[in-house]
Amino acid sequence: MNLFNLAMANIKKAKGAAASLFTLILAAVLLLNVGITIISSMGGFYGQKVKELHGAHVNIAMTRASLKQSYVDFIQNYDGVQQAETEQIILMPRTAVRFDKKVKNDFSLRTALLNADSPRSIAPLKLIRESASYEKGGIYVPYSLHASGGYQIGDSFSLTYKNKHYDYRIAGFFESTMMGKPNLAMIAFYLPDSSFRQLQIELGPEADGILISAVFADNKHPDTLLRDYHKQFPESNESIDPGFWSADIAQAQHSTLTIHIVAMILVAFAAVIVLVSMIVIKFRISGSIEDGMVNIGVLQAVGYTSSQILISIVLQFMLIAAAASIMGVAISYAVIPAFGGIITKLTGLLWPGGAHIGSDTSSAFVILFLVLIVSLLSSVRIRSLHPVAALRGGMNNHNFKRNHFPLDKTKGGLQFVLACKNIAVGLRQNLMIAAIVAAIAFAAVFSVILYYNIADDKTPFLRMIGTETPNVGIEVQPGQDSGQLLMQLKRMPGVKKAIILDYITTSIEGRLVMTDFSDDYGQVDNPTVYQGRYPKYDNEIVISGGLARSLGKNIGDTIQVHLGKSTEPYLITGLNQSLNSWSNGASLTIAGVQRLAPGHQGMSINVYLDGIENEFFMSGVKAKYGSMIQSATNTDQLTKNQTRVYISAVFSVMVAILTITVLVVVLILYLVITAALLKRKRELGILKAIGYTTFQLRSQIALSFVPVVIVGVLIGGVLGGICTNSILKMLLSGAGIYNVQLIIPVPLILLLSLSIILLAYFASMMVSGRIKRIAAYGLISE
Repeated sequence: MNLFNLAMANIKKAKGAAASLFTLILAAVLLLNVGITIISSMGGFYGQKVKELHGAHVNIAMTRASLKQSYVDFIQNYDGVQQAETEQIILMPRTAVRFDKKVKNDFSLRTALLNADSPRSIAPLKLIRESASYEKGGIYVPYSLHASGGYQIGDSFSLTYKNKHYDYRIAGFFESTMMGKPNLAMIAFYLPDSSFRQLQIELGPEADGILISAVFADNKHPDTLLRDYHKQFPESNESIDPGFWSADIAQAQHSTLTIHIVAMILVAFAAVIVLVSMIVIKFRISGSIEDGMVNIGVLQAVGYTSSQILISIVLQFMLIAAAASIMGVAISYAVIPAFGGIITKLTGLLWPGGAHIGSDTSSAFVILFLVLIVSLLSSVRIRSLHPVAALRGGMNNHNFKRNHFPLDKTKGGLQFVLACKNIAVGLRQNLMIAAIVAAIAFAAVFSVILYYNIADDKTPFLRMIGTETPNVGIEVQPGQDSGQLLMQLKRMPGVKKAIILDYITTSIEGRLVMTDFSDDYGQVDNPTVYQGRYPKYDNEIVISGGLARSLGKNIGDTIQVHLGKSTEPYLITGLNQSLNSWSNGASLTIAGVQRLAPGHQGMSINVYLDGIENEFFMSGVKAKYGSMIQSATNTDQLTKNQTRVYISAVFSVMVAILTITVLVVVLILYLVITAALLKRKRELGILKAIGYTTFQLRSQIALSFVPVVIVGVLIGGVLGGICTNSILKMLLSGAGIYNVQLIIPVPLILLLSLSIILLAYFASMMVSGRIKRIAAYGLISE
């Protein structure tokens, strides 16, 4: 018999154990490959899309009246710029757009309308889907409106600008790396030439805009271009030109942070499953050596060397791991497209899919290498095993063990004491089970906490990412007095409070900083300051923790803030955090902004309601102050829509983790109890012969594992509750999040822990059901 046949014979001899190990390794390879593929692909995703679409690395938009030739010359001659292009566009600083077809809710932001028939070498229009039937009176919209908004070709689509509706039919969809989602406060649409010129004439010179696009040779300096541009031309900014907008590809990539976190969680959980698999292999090899001691002695006696027997055992597990790795990689090709769909919703860009040989090979190699090492280390004992000792079943001259629970002295019922004896006999095995249960319980608790804070009570999550949640958001018409409107809104029935909360881009120490400003930060529902306080006076500022670290500043220090040609010193009173601004964020009072831009006023008002429906209030505001309002947005509905994709991603992870938790608990108990039944077959037969019922013996076995599972669940549950916020802080610190205080839903964690314990008990009872087939007569016959 050759070594391969010997390995296959070992597998066939323990088919159930082999199947269990196969399932564990398959799950580990699947999760590891999905996580590695997403992380590796996302690293170059935007770069590949820019190359595929020949998109810009940097975009700057402004009104035509604000354009100077020196702006264009600076960009064209900037170091590293391979190609630059200017294009005439229709630029509407505040346009109301309905992003979700099914929800009657408009969102106001900058809008660029481009001529679909104009020749352009940078970001040429490439339609994903189109219909010539709707070309006349049609509009081409970003693919994100189809992926996350539910729009289809032929659907009606409206843009509202200065209280006038411009109605079109969707004629096609396109991808855009920087102007395809509202994340960067600008969205682009394309109109056929005739419609473009007609709208251009109707809106007049005030809406004439210029889009400047730049492509870099190495994609290494886009962020420095914008920094140097604003340093060179401080007068070119949104405080002077409301239509001004700038962005680079690095800012666009921030939208993929969520999927990065999901992928890292998958990889981390895959590592837990890999660890479980290695522990199981160690247990299986040790158990098979113990149980097959006589067989090993026989093989040695008939001429097999210790090395050959060792290789056959290692080969047995390598064959299982290889088969599971191939299957796991194959299944990953069915799972990854689901995550690709989430990425498409987050970015508005089609996930390319295709083969990922590198991550496939890496995942399989990691697993196979670990299985090889663990198998070799676990089976090395065979080398020192003498044939005579093996034939005696491994018994030495003295082989006595201490009786920790003597029946005549230990207090408690007989079933309980016998269960305790079983625990003591298999102490090493029980430690293994407790460690495995603790690991998977930790992962399950982590996923449940994350899902609860995103899907149920969103407040801590929204506070963590820096999102304010008024009931209604109102955009004021340009030229109107927002302060006067704010006072009127506060007096309306059902209004609990109302504040101005708007944004402007400033420059601090050469860095472009997204700066929010308000008339009263004390009224915000989700304060983002985690150290210090919000600014109260015109010479105070709050900056993000990431910006403070990069500048070497702290609370009490003074920094210089630039806007246009103005520069003013401000005292740092606090540190905040926000995913929207990444690591470059700040907060000022309105008076503080007006030091830099006299007369500047916020045009966004947050309204918080009490005892009145959002839609009813919005209707009343539009009827009473319609001439002063650009748009009114149901922010509750908007937040719900925006978090839907995050909920979907985290829900997928939670379901995967909980499913694998169930599988791991059942498979581990199956392996352990099956091995225990084989080892104790004679003992169980004797117990049945002296009067123990099958149910009593099954209860003993189940009760011997339940305490171990309880210990593991307690350790994993407590660590999950304590460490989840710290782990998320570590994962998000690169994005400027330094304070994570998610709610720990203790009742849910207790319910989850109880479920795992009950699952372990019932699984133990089911697996130990084969005791029914053990009979004293059969043992005597053998």
